Amino acid sequence: MSLGLLALGVVARARWPDERPSLDCPPEAVRMDAAGLATCGPGTVPTGARALALGLKLDLNSASEADLALLPGVGRDLARRLVTAREAQGRFTSWDDVDAVPGVGAAKLQTLRAAAVLESAAASGGVW
Repeated sequence: MSLGLLALGVVARARWPDERPSLDCPPEAVRMDAAGLATCGPGTVPTGARALALGLKLDLNSASEADLALLPGVGRDLARRLVTAREAQGRFTSWDDVDAVPGVGAAKLQTLRAAAVLESAAASGGVW
């Protein structure tokens, strides 16, 4: 009996978690239906935590302070400074502009580059 349970565990481990995507569309095509479930059909574009969970990137030039605060390692204070800097200077045109914001530093800049873009959503797709 113990060998049977061990064999079942090995089979289950080999098959889980399944690497196939849950939906048959790319992340940028995922929409939220009226019930709040992700779908490849009609619905609204996911934002905030839902977009992050889908692997979508944030547009640093249009994101709200609340959305910026959702990014790993950013928090409310840095989000506020990013929005203030963006409002004062206009759009971020390079990552050097972002790096110049007090509190960004090398590690946070790397995190921001992985989770955000400086382009508009129309130009790059998959951006919220």
